[in-house]
Amino acid sequence: MYNRILNIGLSSIETCFLWGPRQIGKSTLLRKLFPNSPYFDLLQSDQFLRFSQTPSRFREECRAIVDKSLSIIVDEVQKVPLLLDEIHWLIENEKLRFILCGSSARRVKRGHANLLGGRAVRYELFPLVYPEIPGFDLERALNHGLLPRHYSAEHAPRLIQSYVADYLQNEIVAESLVRSIPSFGRFLEIAALTNGELINYAGIASDCGVSAMGIKGYFQILEDTLLGRFLPAFRKRAKRRQVNAPKFYLFDVGIVAHLAKRGRVERGSELFGRAFEHFLFMELTAYLGYSEKLSPLSYWRTVTGFEVDFVIGEGEIAIEAKSSDVLRTRHFKSLRAFREEFKPRRSIIVSLDPAPRKTDDGIEILPWNIFLQRLWAGEIIK
Repeated sequence: MYNRILNIGLSSIETCFLWGPRQIGKSTLLRKLFPNSPYFDLLQSDQFLRFSQTPSRFREECRAIVDKSLSIIVDEVQKVPLLLDEIHWLIENEKLRFILCGSSARRVKRGHANLLGGRAVRYELFPLVYPEIPGFDLERALNHGLLPRHYSAEHAPRLIQSYVADYLQNEIVAESLVRSIPSFGRFLEIAALTNGELINYAGIASDCGVSAMGIKGYFQILEDTLLGRFLPAFRKRAKRRQVNAPKFYLFDVGIVAHLAKRGRVERGSELFGRAFEHFLFMELTAYLGYSEKLSPLSYWRTVTGFEVDFVIGEGEIAIEAKSSDVLRTRHFKSLRAFREEFKPRRSIIVSLDPAPRKTDDGIEILPWNIFLQRLWAGEIIK
C-alpha cells in the first residue's frame, strides 16, 4: 500500500471528479480515504445493467441513503453518462455530495453528457511519484513503470502486456473509438518509439496507413483517455528562430518500454537517457497537478538545434535531463543559449552526478534524487 500524495479528504469537499487511467490506484485511494461512503462500482455488471437500463433507480437508491453527510462514490462513471443528470438533480434538490471516478472523460464529453455546470472540482491521479515509494529504485522505475501493480512486481513485463491488451479491448473496442484496431495498435507502437519527440503527423500517418487527420484523432484519443499528454513549445519571442511543434509523452515509462519493445534499459545507454527524461517529465507534471500551481510546462528548441527539455512558467526556470554522471561542456550549451535569450531565475541540469554543484555562471547540477526531494518539498517551483 502506497501513501498517495493527492488529498481529496477535505471535510468540506464539494462534489468532484477524480480522473486517471485504469489501474492507477483511484479505487484503492477512495476506499482508503472514504471507508464509510456508499460505493457504486459500474464495472460490476449488475450495477451497470441496473442503472444503464433505468437511470432513475440510481436517484431512488441515493435518496434512500440514511447518512446524507457522506460523499457518495460512483466508480467508472463514464460507463453510464446519463447518471450525471440524476447526480445533478440530487446535488440541487437533495444537497448530496458525490465523488465521480473514471478512467476517461472522452465518452462523457463526446456524448454531450451533463458535466454538472462547473459544480464539481476536477482532480487527476497520476502514476506513483518519487515521494510515494519508500526506498525508490530509479532503474526499477524506468524498466517496470510506475503503475502501483507494475512497479513492485517481479513479473512486470507480463502485467504490462496484459494491461495494454485490456486497454485496447476495454477502452478502444468497447467505446468504438477507432475503426481499425490493427492501425491503432501500430500507431501505439510508433507513438512509443517517438515518445518525447516532435510530432510528425504526416510521417506517422504514412507508417500507419492512416490519414494525418486520423493520426491527430488518435493522439486526441490518448489525451482524452489520460494515456498521454502534449508538451507544447515555449513560445516567448526571442532572437533565435524557434520550433513550435508540440511533443507527446505517454503516461507511463513502463508502457512505453513495452510498446517500443526496448527491452531492459541499462545505465549509460541512449534508451536509459530517453526513459530518464520521460520520468522527469511525469514527476514535473504530477507535481504541478498535485500542488495546483498554475505554472505552464513547455520545452524550448531552436531550428539550429539548441534544446531545453523543460521550461517552467514564462521562462523563470529551465531544466535539462542528462542521464550522465560526468557532464561535458556540450551538456551546457543549450541551457546557456536559453539563458542568453530569456534570463531565467534558475537553470538546472538534473543528472546522475553524485553531489550537487554549481558552475561559475550559475547553472545548478543536481543529482536526480536531490532534485526530486527539493521539487516535492516546494523548493524548485515556488
